[in-house]
Amino acid sequence: MSKTLILIRHAKSDWSENGQKDFDRELNQRGHMDAPRMGGKLKEMGIVPDLIVSSPANRARLTTEYICEQIGYPLDNVDFQEDVYEASVRTLLKVVNELDDKYKTVVIVGHNPGFSYLAENLTHTEIGNIPTCGILELDFDLDSWALISQNTARLKSFIFPKMFFGGAGEKVDQ
Repeated sequence: MSKTLILIRHAKSDWSENGQKDFDRELNQRGHMDAPRMGGKLKEMGIVPDLIVSSPANRARLTTEYICEQIGYPLDNVDFQEDVYEASVRTLLKVVNELDDKYKTVVIVGHNPGFSYLAENLTHTEIGNIPTCGILELDFDLDSWALISQNTARLKSFIFPKMFFGGAGEKVDQ
C-alpha cells in the first residue's frame, strides 16, 4: 500500500502589528481569500486525508480551519503538533516517520523554509520557495511512514494560489 503526503504552507500572513510574536500572526486579507480557495482545489483534486497534522501557530491553524471546512474534515480530528512550528527537515521527517501506518493520505500544514527543504529532500527535485498556501502532493511506493527518507518520494502535483488567482485573489485568465 502506498502513502501520500500533502504539504500545505500556511496562507499569507499579516505583518502589520508591530511587536507581535511570530507565533500569533493572523492571516491577511489575501490569506483569508486564498486558504478556502485552495481548500476547494484540494476537494476538486479528490484529496481525502485520513489525518491532518498542523502547526499550532495562528496562521497555520487558520489555514487548517479553512482547508477542513472546504474538504469536510472535522477540525476536532486535526493533530496540532508544536514540532511542526519552525521545524527543520530532520524534525519534519521525524513527524512523518512517526505517523501511524493505518493512515494512507496525510496532510501537514506548516511553514517555510522547512517545507521547501523537506520536499526537495524527499523528491530530489528543485522545488524552491513554496508560495504561501502552496500545496505539494508527494507519493511514496512504501507501506510504512517509517521508511520515508531522502529521495523516496515522487512529486505528483504542486499548486499555489497565483496559478489560479492573481495577487489580490482575482481570477487569472487561463
